[in-house]
Order: sequence, then C-alpha cells, then structure tokens
Amino acid sequence: MIDMTESHQPCDGASELEQKLAHLPDKPGVYLMKDASGRIIYVGKAVNLKNRVRSYFQASRNHSPKVRAMVARIADLEYIITASEIEALILECNLIKKHRPKYNISLKDDKSYPYIKVTVNEAYPRVYATRKVQKDGASYFGPYTSAGAVHETLALLRKLFPLRTCRRLDARRPCLQFHIKRCLAPCSGRVDEDQYQAMIKAVCLFLEGRSDDVVKELKRRMEEAAENLEFEQAAQLRDQLAAVEKVREKQNIVTGSGDQDVIGLARSAAGACVQVFFIRSGKMVGRDHFLLTGSEEEDDAAVLTAFMKQYYSQATFIPREILLPLALDEQDLLADWLTSIKGSRVDVVTPQRGTKKDLVTMAAGNAAAVLEEQAAKIQADADATAGAVLELGEHLDLESPPERIECFDISHIQGAETVASMVVFEGGRPKKDEYRRYKLRTVEGKPDDFKSMQEVVGRRYRDADQGPLPDLIIIDGGKGQLNAALEVIRSLGLHDIPVVGLAKEFEHIFREGESDPVILPRHSQALYLVQRIRDEAHRFAITYHRKLRAKRNMVSVLDHIPGIGAKRRKALWDHFGSLAKIKAAAVDELAAVPGMTRPAAEAVYHFFRRKPGE
Repeated sequence: MIDMTESHQPCDGASELEQKLAHLPDKPGVYLMKDASGRIIYVGKAVNLKNRVRSYFQASRNHSPKVRAMVARIADLEYIITASEIEALILECNLIKKHRPKYNISLKDDKSYPYIKVTVNEAYPRVYATRKVQKDGASYFGPYTSAGAVHETLALLRKLFPLRTCRRLDARRPCLQFHIKRCLAPCSGRVDEDQYQAMIKAVCLFLEGRSDDVVKELKRRMEEAAENLEFEQAAQLRDQLAAVEKVREKQNIVTGSGDQDVIGLARSAAGACVQVFFIRSGKMVGRDHFLLTGSEEEDDAAVLTAFMKQYYSQATFIPREILLPLALDEQDLLADWLTSIKGSRVDVVTPQRGTKKDLVTMAAGNAAAVLEEQAAKIQADADATAGAVLELGEHLDLESPPERIECFDISHIQGAETVASMVVFEGGRPKKDEYRRYKLRTVEGKPDDFKSMQEVVGRRYRDADQGPLPDLIIIDGGKGQLNAALEVIRSLGLHDIPVVGLAKEFEHIFREGESDPVILPRHSQALYLVQRIRDEAHRFAITYHRKLRAKRNMVSVLDHIPGIGAKRRKALWDHFGSLAKIKAAAVDELAAVPGMTRPAAEAVYHFFRRKPGE
C-alpha cells in the first residue's frame, strides 16, 4: 500500500525546502526532485527516505559533477511513502517512464520500440506489428529494437503459418492469399475456430522461442489428422513442420535447458550499450541492443540497475533466469520484483565461470561492437556536417568556415504563383525553424527569375530584425541570378558576406567577379553538403508552390457556385483546408462555417453532386 502523506505544495524558498528535509520520514518510498519551474528532474527510491534524500544536500566530495549540477537546480521535492522497498521500486519505474526526468538514466527512445501483437482475444486472431501495448486481452511479444526485425519475424511467420491479414470476417469469397496457400480464409468460413486457434497456439510458442514445443504440437496434430483421414490438413501441417524444422536447425544450442536472458554491458565515449541475448528452451533465439542516455558519470552498476528497471517494467516476457556481467547492490530486490511480475521464481545471477560466464562475455563483446558502430556513425556524421563546412570554406577561399549558410530558390509555372524559399543550415545541419517562404509580388504573371531573386533577397536583408546574418549566401542559379542578387545585397551595405551562385546542372559554383566556376571534387563532403542545401531549398519552394496552386484550383471551382464570393471562399478554405473535404461535407457542416447561410451551404452541396449536363 502506498501512503501519499507528504506535502505537494511548492517551496517558496530555501527555508521551506530545509523544513521538508528536516521532516522526512524513516520509511521506504520514492522521492521526486523538482526545479524552480516545477518540472521533475529526478526520481529515486529509498529504503529510508530521510537518510537517502538528505545525503544529496550534504557537502561531499564524493558527489559526481552530475549530482552536484542536479542538486544546484533542486527547488522543491516531493516524496511518496510505500509499504516496502519492492513497492518503491515499482513506483519508481512507473514515475521514470511517465516523467522521463533529465537526470535519470533512460533507455534511448524506449517509447518507440515495436512489438508483435497476437489478438488472442479474437475468434480468429491476427498477428501484426504495433508500438502500443494495451491491456486489451491480446498477447504482445517484444520489445524489438528495430521495425526491420519485427517485419522479418512477421514475414517468417506468414511463411510458416497461413495467418489472416485482413481485418474483416464477412467476405463472400476468399482473397488471393487463400489461393496461394498463405491464409486459411476464416473471413469466408473456410476454417473452423478450433483449428485456427491451434495454429495460433503454435505461433505464440514460436514467438516465445519454444520451437521444440511447436514441433511436438505440429507432429501431434499431423498424426491426428492422418488418423482421421483428413489428408489435406495433414499435408498442410507437414509443410509447416518442415519449415519450423529448418528454422530450428539455425538456432544454436548454448545451454542445457531453460529460459534465460543474458545481459552484456559496454561503455565508451559513444555512450553505454546493453546487449541482451534471448535464450529459450536452451537455444539462442534472438538478441537486441539498447543504448542509454545520461549514463556518462554513473558507474557500471548504476547503469545496469537503471536498465533492468526500465526494460523489465515493460517487457512482455520474463525468463526464469537472468545472467548479469557484474553484481548489483539491489540484485536480490530486483529478483524479488521480477518474481512478483512473473508469478514464479526468477533468479538474477552473476556467473563466475563456465558456459554462463562465456555467454555474458559474448554479450558484452557484442555490446562493444555496437558502440564501435555508433562511434563510426558519429564520425561519419561529423564529416558530413562540420567537416563538410570546413571543406567548403577551403574550396571557396573563405576567411573562416561558413557556420551559417542561407540558400534561396525560385519556383513558378510560366510565372504563375511565383514563390521563393530560403533555407538555413548551421554547422552543416538544417535549421528548419528558421526557414522562410515568400509569395512574390513584383513579377506575378510575368516570369522573371532575376527580378524574383532581387525581390526575395531584398525582403530578407533590408530589415536588420529578420534574424542573424549568414556567413555565406547561396543563390540557386547561374551567373545571371547571382549578379541580380548581388546588386541588391551590396546596395544594402552587406559587403562582407560572400555570395555565390549554384548552377543547376553540374553544381558549378560561381563567385563574385570571377568568370570561371569553382568545381568541387566529386564525392567530396563539401559537394554533398551543397547538394543537400540546394535540394532542401528546392523542396521547400516546390511544397509552397503546390499548396498555392491547389488553393487556386479550389477557388476557381468555387467561383462557379452562386452565392459564394471571396469571403465565403476563404472561410470554406480556412475551415476545411482542402477541396476534397468541402466536397464531402454535409449541408449542416457547410452551414456551420462562419459567414455561410443555409441556402449557400445547399448550393455548395448540390453543386458537387449534380450530374454532368445539368
């Protein structure tokens, strides 16, 4: 039982926080640290709240920089008394998952891990991927670290078992999946519920890694079907059995028997990684790795403890035994907690020798390999961003690398809906919140890319409040557009900002006052960066142009409806957002739009439903 006896009123100052510290109880519970804005920045549990919470505020050189930084931000605290340390552990896991505090170690992006869902609560269950685990009576298997692993498993299952993929069960005739023997067609009554449920039982056993049990069950059903002279069903079961046997041959026997999770931990400058080997019925059936954030200043035991709490609080299956690479202070408590979740004994052990020790070492080696891949990705990303910026500056003979780059592009169709885009890259990365788009005013109906470019750069740089000035301006176009833009930019007094033109065909870069272009080396990071910037500017301009064109087309259609003028056109557009939604709207929905009357709504409704020639 949880006792919510503490005060939840925020502190008015340090004195009130001191009063709370002075009256902390000598009981187990959970404590929540808050900053000045009331945001929860840390959640922890304690056997003795008084001793644990006070230890944070005692001057000690043993505190890590992370703890000192956290304590400096604590403006308030709350605590929740629990009846036992296990209850405190459960509550701590739930609160960390809910609030995701800044100073807690957390599984990276753990909310997005996919699962495989088997709707065993339905008469003819489906098997599909999901990212939401709900208490709806279905069975969930996972989490998996990648959607690719889920889709591979689903594809294998559909080869092994003829599962239904459709959502409805009222089809008059079966679909193609039935005819190619990939579905038993429960939608059209081609299979009875008991037979289908028996197949789903085998699917669940397979997802649990119990391929031996699957083989036994399929053999039993095949022999039973043969004895009953149901030869077609027996043949189907024979084919499933052969497919499962092939999969089972690929699984390595690593221990004698039993279900185990083998956990390995690796640390590096790239972060912390935990690798989990899944052993079911003595066979290695899969593995996953998990990256953790906020672990830089924590020791291995703290990282592993945080992982155990967060991972197993959302795991859909807990094995009989969990093997760890090092002993934990809370190891017995974690075992009791997992036992309470599973409903049967769970052992958390740290093997010192033998096969189990070898498995833990192998898991740690795999975790280290993942971190090496992460380090390589980080380096490649750095080469593609900061390295590319430095390289571009060198090729353009700039005094310093162009930290902030702004690029302009023009888009129109024969002068109609002429628009411009400005994209911003900082440090080689797009800064999308500073993108700008412009609907040009001076050249409507008269295509002139030079004047268009002059208008947009003038609107961008004429006002000093438009944001920080760039270190490099890229004009998407050749010499003509570059010279047109330079005429305006230099007239505004911006003489120190380099401006270049990017030829559309070969990515040749034209510089001010030079006739020969700069040709960036093929496959260079600088070239890839320029291409990314140019493509992003083009995409942003085209997206805006299409939006305006769609709006124009909608307006031109509404122009033919009696009683619909400019104000009502705009009101309909603002309310529905697309012509398709206006067409689908009922009279009452149309009449509810501000400025519309019922006769006008009926006119719109009947206009889109009239027959040709009326």
